[in-house]
Amino acid sequence: MLRLEGVTKTYRVGAFGGRTLTAVDDVSFDLAPGEVVSLIGESGSGKTTLGKMVLGLLAPSSGSITLDGVPARPGKGYYRHVQGVFQDPFSCYNPVFKADRVLRMLKEQYFPEVAADEWDGRIEESLEAVRLDPGQVLGRYPHQLSGGQLQRLLIARALLLDLRYLVADEITSMLDASTRIDVLNLLADLKVRGLGVLFVTHDLSLGNYISERAVVLHRGRVVEAGPTELVFGNPLHPYTIRLLSAVPRLTARWDGDPGAFDVSAPGDPGDPGAPAASGDDGTQGPTTLVEAEPGHLVRRDETASLRSTR
Repeated sequence: MLRLEGVTKTYRVGAFGGRTLTAVDDVSFDLAPGEVVSLIGESGSGKTTLGKMVLGLLAPSSGSITLDGVPARPGKGYYRHVQGVFQDPFSCYNPVFKADRVLRMLKEQYFPEVAADEWDGRIEESLEAVRLDPGQVLGRYPHQLSGGQLQRLLIARALLLDLRYLVADEITSMLDASTRIDVLNLLADLKVRGLGVLFVTHDLSLGNYISERAVVLHRGRVVEAGPTELVFGNPLHPYTIRLLSAVPRLTARWDGDPGAFDVSAPGDPGDPGAPAASGDDGTQGPTTLVEAEPGHLVRRDETASLRSTR
């Protein structure tokens, strides 16, 4: 089990660092093997910051991240089980390294004792698992491959390790529609094999398509969480309701209202996507989550009046 408990990330901002900016505020949830959890929110809500903390690229200011009850410490042991795939596949590769060299570097770092022939067999298996033809990708430079091929190659690279959890951060946002569904179906196949996926996205339709549970972030705080069918089918927090109502629909045309896609929750000042700058104590107000129905949590504070549509 990968678990986050009370995870907070703050930065010093302003002249001489006189203020604090809370990018992530007291976030708790867990991820089990064979489960997809969607982390949903608009740009600036703290999704990527959370993903980076799970991957050890950023250290939490407070709270804990544990893997099977053991504090997560970045290093070979941790990265054998937890890996990430990011939004821009082109920036994840050294342009002078061919694909086979990228995969061979894993052997040198993690499996020096494995024979070359055995490693080649593992590479072929991992490429076939992500629906790539080894003959079409090995020996090629990144610029000779498509974005979809590069994303799947990153997943194949992760599969060469003893991978249990994958942080997928906006991995389909730079892909065309047909390639996007291929990558999503690949993640669904890997989930069946026992891989846990933290699916970071601002695209609600994708989160609804692939995940069992959804966690909705607003200004760094969890405002709603629970089984996907409850969060999407019976949204209770004003922000979630407005976020879902802003999704364009194929059956309806935009009526020209410039405020139609304003998803700021009532009472939110300024840019709704920006984290809130706070005082020296870093507080931003109450963050109590209550169980509105079995498994369905919603933040109850000065902006949230709960309602049920069931």
